Amino acid sequence: MIYVIYIGAALAEIAGCFAFWAWLRLDRSAYWIIPGIASLCLFAYLLTLISAEHAGRTYAAYGGIYIASALVWLWTAEGIKPDRWDLIGGAVCLVGASIILWGPRPA
Repeated sequence: MIYVIYIGAALAEIAGCFAFWAWLRLDRSAYWIIPGIASLCLFAYLLTLISAEHAGRTYAAYGGIYIASALVWLWTAEGIKPDRWDLIGGAVCLVGASIILWGPRPA
């Protein structure tokens, strides 16, 4: 379940940031920022659902999920297929996120 929340947060953040990108870099209407802001609010809310004891650890683990999700966005939304280095880097990030989330810690 935790990965579902992280993936949802990542997609919300990427979509929100892309709305601003579209407005400022792709000459789309300024109205793009309205769903962009809503999407960024959803992103922040979703991260609060993670039951980690410390916010910093939640955000650190999220970073790995975000990177992998950004590569999926690159492929599906922008039509650019990730190369092997993108995939290797994304896999390393997911391993790192898993270590941060589930590494053994003293009680």
